[in-house]
Amino acid sequence: MQLPAFTPQRKPDWLKVKAPGGPNYSRIKGTLRDRRLYTVCEEAHCPNVGECWDGGTATFMIMGDLCTRGCRFCAVKTSKKGILLDPDEPKKVSDSIGIMNLEYVVVTSVNRDDLPDGGSSHFAKVIEQAKADHPDLIVEVLTPDFLGNCDQVATVAEAKPDVFAHNIETVRRLTPKVRDPRAGYDQSLKVLAFVHQKYPRIFTKSSLMLGLGERDEEVLETMHDLRHSGVSFLTLGQYLQPTKKHLDVEEFVVPEKFDYLKKWGETFGFETVASGPLVRSSYKAGEFFIQRKIRSSYGMENARPR
Repeated sequence: MQLPAFTPQRKPDWLKVKAPGGPNYSRIKGTLRDRRLYTVCEEAHCPNVGECWDGGTATFMIMGDLCTRGCRFCAVKTSKKGILLDPDEPKKVSDSIGIMNLEYVVVTSVNRDDLPDGGSSHFAKVIEQAKADHPDLIVEVLTPDFLGNCDQVATVAEAKPDVFAHNIETVRRLTPKVRDPRAGYDQSLKVLAFVHQKYPRIFTKSSLMLGLGERDEEVLETMHDLRHSGVSFLTLGQYLQPTKKHLDVEEFVVPEKFDYLKKWGETFGFETVASGPLVRSSYKAGEFFIQRKIRSSYGMENARPR
């Protein structure tokens, strides 16, 4: 089935969202600024920032706001060297989780290829602090690929996040065009497969952007590869050009195609597929099927074991 493409000059109605605002949005922004914390919600120009923050959801971006890579789809600032790590950041993130009263938190980061361990030990400290302070908290991490270094991946996994996410971003053919040369399609699959094989109690997750010129059969091929690597949760969303310097949108994918691809994803055996124009890898993470699945896997519907 080949659904028609829709490529207007301006964003279609289904991609229009209200400007961020509201009391929770302002409170969260103030909380984060007071602690000099960053969120991918702001740095990546996420279209859902207003809705998520007003609902009390945020994705923390640790290790600063300077990324050592230059992917052509991403709005995060780039530099050959990131900022100095803040030793108090794990506690600042944990305190903010408590203030925001979160049950499900996503922790992500910029790439830190300038650090000897890629920042993996800092990732682990943030996870461990959050879990120590909030025993019922579900922690999802969205990590870089650590250049495929499985020892560094293991450092993060040993801290026992509930979900280990790493985004493959696009199909194999478009990877050299879309992602930094230090990233790679097979390198991403390697990271996800390693976590699945070595840490079977940790759910794995990945995300795919649509609208970059991929073909339907390539999307299905990527689904197959991700599932073969043990990925449990998949998200599909529309690529939006953050600035004129970034890659053009080749197609505004119609909602019907997202529904169609969701059904295909389910046939591959993913635990859940979140598919829609405004879906992002960490969009309303706790409101999807994932939270219920994780809690039920521990035999407890209302709380995780302490």
